[in-house]
Amino acid sequence: MTTSTRTRPGPGAAAPVTRAAVLRHRVRVQQLDRPAGSAAGPTDADVLAVGVQDTGPDGSLWALAVRGVPVRAGAFPEELALAWTLRGAPHLYRRADLPSVQRALRPFSDDDAARRVLDASRPWRAAGLRPLDAWARVAAAQRALVREPVVKGELSTLLTAELGEPYTRWCRPCGATHLYEQSFRLPALHAGLELVPGTSPPVLRPVPGWPPEQVGQVERADDEPDGEHDVVRLLLHLLGPMTPKQAAELLDAPLADVRRRWPSDAVEVEVDGRRSGALPADAAALQVHEDVADEPLVRLLGPYDLYLQGRDRDLLVPDAARRKALWPVLGRPGAVLVDGEVVGTWRPRTRGRRLGLELDPWVPWDAATTAGVEREHARLAAFRGLSAG
Repeated sequence: MTTSTRTRPGPGAAAPVTRAAVLRHRVRVQQLDRPAGSAAGPTDADVLAVGVQDTGPDGSLWALAVRGVPVRAGAFPEELALAWTLRGAPHLYRRADLPSVQRALRPFSDDDAARRVLDASRPWRAAGLRPLDAWARVAAAQRALVREPVVKGELSTLLTAELGEPYTRWCRPCGATHLYEQSFRLPALHAGLELVPGTSPPVLRPVPGWPPEQVGQVERADDEPDGEHDVVRLLLHLLGPMTPKQAAELLDAPLADVRRRWPSDAVEVEVDGRRSGALPADAAALQVHEDVADEPLVRLLGPYDLYLQGRDRDLLVPDAARRKALWPVLGRPGAVLVDGEVVGTWRPRTRGRRLGLELDPWVPWDAATTAGVEREHARLAAFRGLSAG
């Protein structure tokens, strides 16, 4: 039986929270503690509200699988949809949520729109264009040009001819003139376009039933609520406690904009001496001290799993050398997670119909952890339609 106790801070003080409590809490709110196949269906995962990044060979579907969602590699359910969103990366969402996701992911301001597209904003502003107006123009052009599925390169050629300067640049690696990459990707959802899963190079297509009035609508009021897809609030819940600076870094957004949209009900907690924000219900949950389970909770997380996306990497992995191993500049490995603690890395090694793992334990693993890794290895192999070995 699990028992719990609750501690309370003094009046006006930030509630003290331990690192271990934060890691346990993130495992719980991200539903990493659910058994395999226990979710009600493909849309039954809380992380879908903020988007599940689809980078790497297993990407978003494996991230759902380790949260109990019954999915298989390469088999994207119709109830889910893929779009370029946060940081220009492909993310998976509930298809029914796409219009509200688009409204929530509008830039917070002109400065935010400029920051997200990186170098593209300089020629825009030099030509007297507001970045938000430029976003809207690209989105409108994309929607007008995409009537059926189209490969990214073909759409890029069409957009270059349609828009010209100051939207385009000479790209030396490609040996061609085309749009800046982020200014091509980020307006796509605002055009009502989604990505066809499993395509390389990417193929874009219109989202069925997209509201015409939302095409190119990227303006917002400073105090306009984003509802259940409020990305700042979602990140604070799923990766909290968190500071506005950490949220801004994760979103590639200006800190001033994130501070303006910081949840008004957020409370302050102190994580091992560092002050951060948390939602009230999460702050309360962090004060509950649960008994350790008899068997360790072991998961093999993909390199871009949400659990690894927080910008407090030194909290998740205190050792600098291990952080470098988990987050190299190129070729990230996956993480071996045990009760919320990263205890090593893994890389897949496929030989014919068998899936092997290259493991790098950071600490000696006991028999229970080793057995848990073997179970998750078999689970990953089955997810890919292979045998473990």
